Amino acid sequence: MSKTKDVREAVEAELTFDPLVDATDIKVVNMNGDVALNGTVPSYPQYVEAAAAAQRVDGVKNVHNHLEVVLPPGDSRDDATLTTTANNALALNITVPDSVEAIARNGNIALTGTVDYGTDRTAAEMTVAGLTGVRNVKDDIEISNDADPVGVTLNVQDALDRYSLIPDDSDIMVDTSGNTVTLSGHVRTWAEHDAVIDASWMAPGVYDVRDDLTITG
Repeated sequence: MSKTKDVREAVEAELTFDPLVDATDIKVVNMNGDVALNGTVPSYPQYVEAAAAAQRVDGVKNVHNHLEVVLPPGDSRDDATLTTTANNALALNITVPDSVEAIARNGNIALTGTVDYGTDRTAAEMTVAGLTGVRNVKDDIEISNDADPVGVTLNVQDALDRYSLIPDDSDIMVDTSGNTVTLSGHVRTWAEHDAVIDASWMAPGVYDVRDDLTITG
């Protein structure tokens, strides 16, 4: 059995195994570890979870999520209702700053505002992602803190040194220019990859993280 078929079948099995994903209408294509997910899912959380499930599979180097969210009958919300629901949810979440606002258009939610940390942005995204009627989330939230490039690089590197998932002989390089962190080097798994990305977003003043990491599998 070819390695290509092994990876594809493993991703299909993981999607079927994951209770948070309805894999009925998902088609998996694999090309040397580059996996594409095509088809439809009935909710935005399933759109996100399907990609996460594929990333867990050994041999997957990249995931291209081409899934479309097709809401079931009765789950659609008009723009005004979904906008109000999203903003109420943001206001009730103490981890989301008051400056963040949402507006909905055809089930697509755009988040705007200013926050201090990348983790604030993540909290806002997670707050609205699971609302009924959401088809996609676009994060246009800005980060206000000015970053000291040297300080950010040291903070991120120290965090990576503390993480149990990152081996001591890791060749990960952290480079900061303004408010943007660029990560390069090699990681073995998507779990390591996500740990590195998460550490970078936790540093104060980071506005963007450029992911140049290579997953070796």
